Amino acid sequence: MALVKLEEFYPDYREHDSHNIDDIKSFDVYDQTNDKIGSIHNILVDEQTGKFRYFVVDTGFWIFGKKVLLPVGLADIRYTDRRIYAKSLTKEQVENLPNFDELEKVDYDYEEQVRGVYRTSTAASGITQPATYDRSTYNYEQEPSLYDINKQDSQTLKLYEERLVASKQRRKTGEVTIGKHVETETARVAVPVEKERVVIERTNPTNATPTNPGNAFREGEVARMEIYEETPDIRKEAVLKEEVKVKKVVEHDTVQAQETVRREELDIDAEGRPIVDK
Repeated sequence: MALVKLEEFYPDYREHDSHNIDDIKSFDVYDQTNDKIGSIHNILVDEQTGKFRYFVVDTGFWIFGKKVLLPVGLADIRYTDRRIYAKSLTKEQVENLPNFDELEKVDYDYEEQVRGVYRTSTAASGITQPATYDRSTYNYEQEPSLYDINKQDSQTLKLYEERLVASKQRRKTGEVTIGKHVETETARVAVPVEKERVVIERTNPTNATPTNPGNAFREGEVARMEIYEETPDIRKEAVLKEEVKVKKVVEHDTVQAQETVRREELDIDAEGRPIVDK
């Protein structure tokens, strides 16, 4: 039952992380009295099944930087608080746990040292443990209290899905400039005018009456008559020909868009045992 680090078993887990694994690796670890123990350094995975077996906890200054293994069944994961609570873990137990330095040193005997420390706490909690374990037949399913992550109290597995979020941006698509200019043309207008002229009519009277010569001939006598004519008086004036109003109207349209979204579904490995999915 060899153990490997998470990234060695599943090198692409960050691209296909459906269980927030990378978030867990950044969580802090607290004991049941809400005192900080340390932080998650790594996750150890069963090389045969790919199941989580241990959290590697870096205890920081709590126990002088000691790294220890915490079975996943004793980890209460709180996603909202970004914390992991270690069940029934005391400073004395951490001091008794073997230090985790290199993965190559984690063999059956090493794990038995780890399990031995935690079996004491689970036995104190009233969980019955088998009296002895056989090296050749041992498997993690024999101790669900240590390794069964699905039976933890208050354990939460979050499933996420992607949704399309529609928003609008206002951008300038063009500009319309409306101005005016002056054009010239020749306009014609007809103005009726009157002109006066002198008409002279001469007649020969048939019944002329003799007149005294002294009264008839007068040197320098003239007849005067004023003559008028009308001339056109042309002027220009500006009048309102047309009024142009410029305004904007909003046209409404619906734009259809599509995109591929993902969602997470549960993968349940019941191993033949009946389950109830509520």
